[in-house]
Amino acid sequence: MSTSPDRPLVEAVLAKAPGAFERLVREYQALCWHIIYRMVRHPEDARDLCQETFLRVHQSLHQYRFESSLKSWIGRVAYTITLRHLERKRIAIVDQAGDEDTPSLLENIGDGFDLEAAYIRSDTAGRLHTAIEALPPMQRTVLTLYHLDELPIEEIATITGLASGTIKSHLFRSRLRLRAILEAAQGVES
Repeated sequence: MSTSPDRPLVEAVLAKAPGAFERLVREYQALCWHIIYRMVRHPEDARDLCQETFLRVHQSLHQYRFESSLKSWIGRVAYTITLRHLERKRIAIVDQAGDEDTPSLLENIGDGFDLEAAYIRSDTAGRLHTAIEALPPMQRTVLTLYHLDELPIEEIATITGLASGTIKSHLFRSRLRLRAILEAAQGVES
């Protein structure tokens, strides 16, 4: 895959070209921060985990094989490091409630809830942010990668290592939970 747009940057970093690794960090630090912070929600932990991620990227870049985008590969490193951090702290990463209904409802992924429109309305923005923050780390991360970062499910699968059906399940449950929280806040009965 010599036509990869990531190849020149990767080769420059591996050749220890001046400023190459700093350029890589600048280009992908926002993605790294987003993934990690959405999962841990603690700025100091997120900073430490971002540093750990780029240290791991620096140590392991020679193993990158251009089978996915560099963005996905770095996202996967950040995600894996954060998962291990949450596991060490024994923090639940998913909400197990509602699993019995999920498989039959996966096809209803476009259930009419427009996350972006809900977020834009200023009266709902604060409630939406609070509701998103209340989601378990896995659902919060998948939801924001999909709706706010607009990553396709395939790229989220590459980053997280989850099957696309599992991602759709997390998206469905997240939107269902957000809808319930927002409807309750506005006094709407389900």
